[in-house]
Amino acid sequence: MERTGTAEMPLHSGKAPSWLFSRMKKLASPIAKLIIEDYGRREFLKRISDPYWFQAFGCLLGFDWHSSGLTTTVCGALKEALSIEQHGVAALGGKGRTSRKTPKEIANLAEELNFNEKKTNELIKTSRLVAKIDSSCVQDSYQLYHHSFFITEEGRWAVVQQGMNSSYARRYHWINTKQDGFFNDPHNGIISQRLSRDVLNLASKSSSETRQVSLDIIKDNPEKLKNYLYKQTTLLNFSKKKLSMPRHHKLTEEELPQSVIQALKKAYQLQPENYEELVLLKGIGAKSLRALALISETIYGTKASWKDPAKYAWAHGGKDGWPYPVDKPTYDSSIKFLKEIVEATEIEKKEKKSALRRLNKLNALIN
Repeated sequence: MERTGTAEMPLHSGKAPSWLFSRMKKLASPIAKLIIEDYGRREFLKRISDPYWFQAFGCLLGFDWHSSGLTTTVCGALKEALSIEQHGVAALGGKGRTSRKTPKEIANLAEELNFNEKKTNELIKTSRLVAKIDSSCVQDSYQLYHHSFFITEEGRWAVVQQGMNSSYARRYHWINTKQDGFFNDPHNGIISQRLSRDVLNLASKSSSETRQVSLDIIKDNPEKLKNYLYKQTTLLNFSKKKLSMPRHHKLTEEELPQSVIQALKKAYQLQPENYEELVLLKGIGAKSLRALALISETIYGTKASWKDPAKYAWAHGGKDGWPYPVDKPTYDSSIKFLKEIVEATEIEKKEKKSALRRLNKLNALIN
């Protein structure tokens, strides 16, 4: 599996007006159909999982090119525009409460497509796991509120999900192309407005030893945690990477959050076979995984990654006309591809011209 990228943009309130959303659906359907007919469903998923292409696609459909609403609105338009019958691809999930319906939607679609029980369960697990990784394993201060799961009739998938903090939204892209699981640097072409400090990234290859030791600690009795920590061991501060030295030698159970202790005890009872199973356990969240990582570092000297996996790709700007310092060759390629698709698509002349004007405007800002 591969997380193909991350995009970060200003957090804007409000929603797309109905007249715009209806046109976005109308335009999205033939464009998706033409891409699928000419390049295949796998290429369509690849494009959806490319944060640069997705951003350009949102602009093509007429949405504010640097707004957080682009993600939810484009995914919403695709959910209504795509169908297994016409495109061989469906979009599931969505924003807020709708995102929590994704497993049920996957099960219903899997039944329609005659997937066996194993395949269905794998897809449901994938949906849950990629969300848990971006919310708990990559601790970058963004809380997930949107999860869209794209799936083809062959069972291939891509995920677009978004989190937010007080000022910004960050978008995460996934696709099932890698063969080495859901960890070990699953990022490619990540976009971010700004880098966060002290991001604990347990999905990084650099954190592989920490993940293994965390699992080993869980398989041992968490009751022993208070006996692990001696003079040089510290209290855990979960708000940032900070270790505060206590006056006494041992860290007692009462000084760890009770929710964390209870979650670790439950995990011990269930004895997860691997880190994926640990992450998916109910009650094991960011605090529990962070505690295990810090204890692992304290006891065994393992080093987890504290580097934000997002890369600088665009800075402040957009509406005021300032160009974004993006990966221009990649972005230009996405715009060129979309222009060719629009020119070949059977849509009304007026809408086609309007779409091409939006792409030209975007291209001018980028370059």
